[in-house]
Order: sequence, then C-alpha cells, then structure tokens
Amino acid sequence: MKKKVLLVDDEPNILLSLDFLMKKNGYEVFIARNGEEALDIAQQEKPNIVILDIMMPKVDGYEVCHFLKSQPDYSHTRIIFLSAKSKEDDIQKGYEAGADLYITKPFSTRTLVKQVKDLS
Repeated sequence: MKKKVLLVDDEPNILLSLDFLMKKNGYEVFIARNGEEALDIAQQEKPNIVILDIMMPKVDGYEVCHFLKSQPDYSHTRIIFLSAKSKEDDIQKGYEAGADLYITKPFSTRTLVKQVKDLS
C-alpha cells in the first residue's frame, strides 16, 4: 500500500515539482493550495506525511500543523515545513507548532526525498 503525502503550498510551480517528485518515488499524492483545503483533505485521506508551506491565504501552515498535531487521529502523521521563512524564530515557531522537520527554501529535492523516506 502506497504511503500518502499531502502537499500544501499556494505556489503552483512548487506543487507541480513536488507532485512529480513524490509520485516518482512511489507516494500517493494529494494537493492543497491553502490551509483550509489542507485540513479538509487531511480529514478525508489521513496522510502519512504533510509537506507544508507556512505563508498561505486563509489558514497559515502553523495553524494547520498545530491543529493536526492536537488531534489523536493524526498522531502517526509526520509534518515537514517547507518554507522561505528561514529566521531562527520562524523555525522555532514551526517546531513549537509540532513539526517533525523544518526545511528552508530553496531546497534540494534529493535531500527532501531522503528525509520524507526517513520519516515515513
């Protein structure tokens, strides 16, 4: 059974490249373009991994992460922040929200795939 990955970003080019990359590596991929969509899809699909941007319209990544990590149904779900926010305070806030990993943009696709595999 394929592991499920939920990609959450409001940048179409990043979603396209991550979608291709994750499918190529054998994951079942779901896409959300904002935090509200992410929460809806997460409730339906129960992903193993969520790759999550922070700066998005409506509900930001910190809120999505905090909500998922506070719910028993998502105790198995690993959350990776993938964000342009690279200040120490931003990274700390990501881990405080419950992230398992925080990767700053720009990022290495090879490293990202390895880290996703390590977490899943």
